[in-house]
Amino acid sequence: MKTLLIALSLLCTIAAFGQKKAETPEWKQLFNGKNLDGWDVKIRGYGLNDNYGNTFRVEDGKMVVRYDQYDDFKQKYGHIFYKGDFSYYRVAVEYRFVGEQAPKGEGWAWRNSGIMVHGQPAATMGKDQDFPASIEVQLLGGNEKKRTTCNLCTPGTNVVMDGKLITQHCINSTSQTYNGDQWVRAEVLVLGDSLIQHFVNGEKVLEYNKPQLGGGNVSGHDPALMISGKLLDHGSISLQSESHPVEFRKVELLELKGCMDPKAKNFKSYYVKEDNSTCVYGRKKK
Repeated sequence: MKTLLIALSLLCTIAAFGQKKAETPEWKQLFNGKNLDGWDVKIRGYGLNDNYGNTFRVEDGKMVVRYDQYDDFKQKYGHIFYKGDFSYYRVAVEYRFVGEQAPKGEGWAWRNSGIMVHGQPAATMGKDQDFPASIEVQLLGGNEKKRTTCNLCTPGTNVVMDGKLITQHCINSTSQTYNGDQWVRAEVLVLGDSLIQHFVNGEKVLEYNKPQLGGGNVSGHDPALMISGKLLDHGSISLQSESHPVEFRKVELLELKGCMDPKAKNFKSYYVKEDNSTCVYGRKKK
């Protein structure tokens, strides 16, 4: 009898642990460290998944952007899209800039990349389109002067800050400057069409509301897709190639739809931590 009780107790403990683990959302690794499975590539001037010059590749367990097969960059801006559509989530990358810029890359693109959120699907981009209509979390490396990272840029989009529509293309964050080849963690909280926040190494550096289509800074696109003023409550996630080599050792996503989106089937089963860091299953403690 004692042996039976111990066995039953152990089974209950395992079941409870398994249930808890399944009910509390965890970070999902979008990059598996081995290959580019689950990703689509779109480079300006080339068709979907024509990875010109092996621009996006995996080296030493990292997703990297390289230009060693380029003779001239020629504004061949590229993006690598994780397959899927996302609305309420946190996405994070750990990145660093290395090496020299591609031949004839623009000066502004030196140590410059980005995380594109609420973007259009890769398949809807024109062959000669330069950037997906999206919200860009601009990643910049330091140049020994003040040069913040996790800034906001708006290809084909606008946002609202402090109740005012912002049509300026780029807005600087309040981050520190990160010189050299050091690793930096950039994280973005995206809550449908209501709120987006940028974080650098755990510190919030920028916040805005109501992401929407509008403005310029995109070429080669289908004008019919650009409905000015349309709020963006979902979209693609992609990483950028703008002419400087960059490495990503981690790309991960924390799904928040269950506790952030009132339309979600299991919305009432979760609450969100006060710092918006994750969903927690069950009733919030008072």
